[in-house]
Amino acid sequence: MMNCRSPFAFLAVPLLVAACLLLAAVGQPAAAGELDRYLGRVAPQDIFPQAERFGPPQGEPPIAPVMRGEERLGFVYLNSDFANAVGYSGKPIKMLVGIETSGVVRSIRLVDHKEPIVLIGIPEARIVAAVNSLIGKDMAAVARGAERPPQVDIVSGATVTVLVMGDSVVRSAVGLVRSGRLGGGTDAAPVAAPAARAIDMSVSEIRSWEDLVGDGSVRRLNLSVGEVNEAFAKAGQPEAAAHAEGENEDLFIDLYAAPVSVPTIGRSLLGDEGYERLTKRLAPGQHALLVAGEGAYSFKGSGYVRGGIFDRIELVQDGSTTRFRDRNHTRLGDLAAEGAPDLPEIALFVVPEHFPFDPAQEWDLQLLVQRPVGARDKAFLTYDLAYRLPERYLVAEAPATQRPAAAPAPIPAAGEALLPAGMEDVLAMPLWERIWRDNTVNISIAAVAIGVLTLIFFFQDWLVSRPLLFTWVRRGYLAFTLFWLGWWMNAQLSVVNVITFTNALITGFSWEYFLAAPLVFILWSSVAAALLFWGRGPFCGWLCPFGALQELTNNLARFFKVPQLTLPWGLHERLWPLKYIIFLVLFGLSLHSVGLAEQWAEVEPFKTAIILKFAREWPFVIYALTLLSIGLFVERFFCRYLCPLGAALAIPGRIRMFEWLKRWPECGSPCHRCAKECPVQAIHPEGHINVNECIYCMHCQELYHDDQHCPHMIQVRVKRERWLAQNAPRPAGEAPNKPIITRNGKAVADAARPAETAGAPS
Repeated sequence: MMNCRSPFAFLAVPLLVAACLLLAAVGQPAAAGELDRYLGRVAPQDIFPQAERFGPPQGEPPIAPVMRGEERLGFVYLNSDFANAVGYSGKPIKMLVGIETSGVVRSIRLVDHKEPIVLIGIPEARIVAAVNSLIGKDMAAVARGAERPPQVDIVSGATVTVLVMGDSVVRSAVGLVRSGRLGGGTDAAPVAAPAARAIDMSVSEIRSWEDLVGDGSVRRLNLSVGEVNEAFAKAGQPEAAAHAEGENEDLFIDLYAAPVSVPTIGRSLLGDEGYERLTKRLAPGQHALLVAGEGAYSFKGSGYVRGGIFDRIELVQDGSTTRFRDRNHTRLGDLAAEGAPDLPEIALFVVPEHFPFDPAQEWDLQLLVQRPVGARDKAFLTYDLAYRLPERYLVAEAPATQRPAAAPAPIPAAGEALLPAGMEDVLAMPLWERIWRDNTVNISIAAVAIGVLTLIFFFQDWLVSRPLLFTWVRRGYLAFTLFWLGWWMNAQLSVVNVITFTNALITGFSWEYFLAAPLVFILWSSVAAALLFWGRGPFCGWLCPFGALQELTNNLARFFKVPQLTLPWGLHERLWPLKYIIFLVLFGLSLHSVGLAEQWAEVEPFKTAIILKFAREWPFVIYALTLLSIGLFVERFFCRYLCPLGAALAIPGRIRMFEWLKRWPECGSPCHRCAKECPVQAIHPEGHINVNECIYCMHCQELYHDDQHCPHMIQVRVKRERWLAQNAPRPAGEAPNKPIITRNGKAVADAARPAETAGAPS
């Protein structure tokens, strides 16, 4: 079965080597911190001007003292060792931060990043200058809650990147201060801990919208266009003030926020059923917020469309901040509270588990307002919607007897979490390793599923010779792919992954970036290996959730007798190149701007239909439903003609080393049954299977073994039955049996056998 036709088969050797390195990378432990790796890239004077040398790194994660003679000026640390710094690229942005023992930031040095928006188009100096606005900020005051977390200066076109970098510096510095590792010591007189407040879960009632807004259960931020214009003017940005969204008296935004994990607030705003669904979804200690608004300005922002990040709102509490992603978001149609307004934007956000959020304490929802001031530049303002939970929902907890004033607090590690005491061994692990350990069950399920699919392919002849069994095995696997892999685990591969991977190869490859998403990593590894054996078919035909959704909905359509359309071969063949053109356009755009390529990658409906489960703005939903509706009449319409990911996989799929799909000499001449019944019309009229278009559904292999429909197999069956009839035992003296054949279970005289049964074209 070896296929030596392709000269590119020799490329399989380096690919196999790469796969071995990939597996080795998974098995090798990584260092707990990377400070040593990057410390040699800067001089001590770059961190503190008077410095002469770096002392040896200490602690886990490591920090290094910065010395002048025997005097310690402060410390330097790597931000990604302490706090999340993953931007649009999906990879950490690494910065060395110099901080005084008092907690004042003195220097920030960008030492490594893979942000395409910075690598292509926006000068790195602008990004560095924006983040340097944090220099001189006292993070000790932020850690005590005496000051609000400082904000970086925004760079137009790189909003999310800059905000992620600034957040990482602030979080890491605040966590380091709270850990007690700065300064000279921790001796302090014991002080009484303040009385703690907690949510009283026994208080649960239904209240009207007027009541909720009246007592502050729902907080509001109302801005007119004129107020925003005035704020831009006072900030020294008259051009932004001139680019208003309407007249001064027009509504700019009417923003509401409330913690719906509080029973009364949740039941009132979501209804009993909605609140019950939310509580089942939340992990112990996890909370959720409702954010709603109307007006000329949307709180969701453009980052939600491009990369799944809500870049216009930010949750702030006690010096820590977090932004929401699409996986944290559920779109709501209306509010259940009596008298609630009809708001066009209502979002339910589940606070990420790694963010230490306590709704019983004060918190803020920060709104980022941006306006264009030219062809490409933007101006920015921030507004705070401050929230304090009303006393009626709180209950006092017994205070702790004594605690040290400067008791060391857990250190925020690379996953943003404040880890509880006794988990120092976890801190020693890199982020990707902790993620893999925490997802052992899901990883095991995915590995078993890949193993089952491998067995299906290796034993395909045995399986397809049992059509009924194979049909239900395939449908069951597609259901698993759609419901568990897609809708539950959100493991839908995308052409954006290809673009990101390509940029990583150009800018410097590192396994840790891709290991941070275990299921996606496992899928890509499996797809890469499968390309050597079967081409694009294993993913497109079995492991793509959107492909599974198309095929299962088409199966339902066939069950209800929906007519199926077969495109003329000439038109069908000319539509094939569309997906390759789309892929090349996206790839070309990525060389200019990855952000722009990601935006145009919405040609894939994967995010709408699988990741967000259709809970999205109506143009995206209509687009996805339109493609699925066409697929009811033309099976896998999107896969055939529009999918850029399928095109991206088909190109390297040409190097496959084996030919597993069997053909008879009669295939294509004179028989055309397989070509007519191929679900995606991947078989040419002359009988050749186009592996670039084949999704490996194996229907042609079912026909290959079918002695009732395949002319070749009919001939084999006829000869076998004739031989059995001639050699059947007979009573003594009885005349020899006349050769007979059977057709549809009935005996037919050999002389009267129809021509088509003898092997004529079906």
